Amino acid sequence: MYLSVATTHQPATDLGYLLHKHPDRLHEADLAFGKAYLFYPQATAERCEMALVLDIDPVTLVRGRGVKGGLQDQYVNDRPYAASSFLSVALARTLRTAMAGNSKDRPELAHSTLPLEARVVPLPARGGEPLVRQLFEPLGWSVGVEPVIGPGGTSSRYVSLRLSGDARLSELLNHLYVLIPVLDDEKHYWVGDDEIAKLLERGAGWLEQHPAQELIVTRYLVHRRTLTRAALLSSLRRIIDAAIGAGPGPNFPSR
Repeated sequence: MYLSVATTHQPATDLGYLLHKHPDRLHEADLAFGKAYLFYPQATAERCEMALVLDIDPVTLVRGRGVKGGLQDQYVNDRPYAASSFLSVALARTLRTAMAGNSKDRPELAHSTLPLEARVVPLPARGGEPLVRQLFEPLGWSVGVEPVIGPGGTSSRYVSLRLSGDARLSELLNHLYVLIPVLDDEKHYWVGDDEIAKLLERGAGWLEQHPAQELIVTRYLVHRRTLTRAALLSSLRRIIDAAIGAGPGPNFPSR
């Protein structure tokens, strides 16, 4: 599986400053389930592209070290190959500063709207192309979806996703962080109360107004009703606080 992000902002190699990863180097990160590799297939003044590739260790999945499922993962499955919550974890691990919208060397650029392109392959889409568009188009992205054909020309639930539009880089990364596991409708790790804080942090500024908010929250929290209800209440509180100018208030308790 891989994720790529590209820009035609001039000079495009400024993308390296925003990602805090030099375009001339291969960057590696150890994860609980394998390794993440970040590199630049293209780095010119006209166009710069970053690619994040995961190498998931299937032995780790079988042993269940840091991964939900344990013994059930010894059977054939798509986890080592399909974009999922593994990719979201890799994003947070390798691009945390970029996701926060910070850049020491280009702070003004980190808060600027840039022409961006993103691609995710292969992406499980439980709901097909209509759901992909339902999730990304309200956020201002132009969406391209191509089906991934299975063996013998059969259809599959996997797609190749392309996004393009003008936005801050941090917005794109946070949209992908939240919505990739939402489309997969599964997570590889146990989901507890701390996931509410992650969702509200990564969804700040867009999730509150998203027309598919309830679906996003429900799937992100793996259909756990108590967590979903708490997250929706917290999101509503933020909207109310913003409307009255009081600033963000404390989250509602999840229990």
